[in-house]
Amino acid sequence: MTGREAMTTALSPIRVLPIPRHRPPRITSSDQLPLPGDDTAPRYIQDALAVDFASASDEQLFGPQPTGRGDLPDPEQWAAHLAQAVVEVMAGSRQAPQILRWTTPEVYAVVARRGAVSARRGAVTARRAVVRGVRVCEPADGVAETCAVVVDGARVRALAMRLVGVDGRWRIEALQVG
Repeated sequence: MTGREAMTTALSPIRVLPIPRHRPPRITSSDQLPLPGDDTAPRYIQDALAVDFASASDEQLFGPQPTGRGDLPDPEQWAAHLAQAVVEVMAGSRQAPQILRWTTPEVYAVVARRGAVSARRGAVTARRAVVRGVRVCEPADGVAETCAVVVDGARVRALAMRLVGVDGRWRIEALQVG
């Protein structure tokens, strides 16, 4: 007996059943609902919910949630990657929307504007700025202040960033380019 024959003998035929027809139960005279104005029927009073939304605003409930240091990745590696991405956007060699998720709207506007100016001037070159070193200081839980050394050809620059833990990831809240 081959494997195919064993499979066909082990399977049982498919049974087709009709779809059951469901109807709501009939209301008998003893199940009659009380009529409006019938004083003999028990009255139902709905209680108020014990929820206080006055103490929390929409921003606290649905906005970005702060994340503690224990739930975030290593800030030194992220600072190096984010610094490289920011430098590339400002040089015009990377599209600005690629860093949108990792920056606040204010920081994004500054970086994107600087990248647009570089692209308009035609400043995009074959050489690429490289992040050489990163230092990290963590002054509070979920906050990392970083500085990076960026080498751009013969020029050396400093890049300072304040990273804040939001929604389980690091986000650039402040940026200073020297």
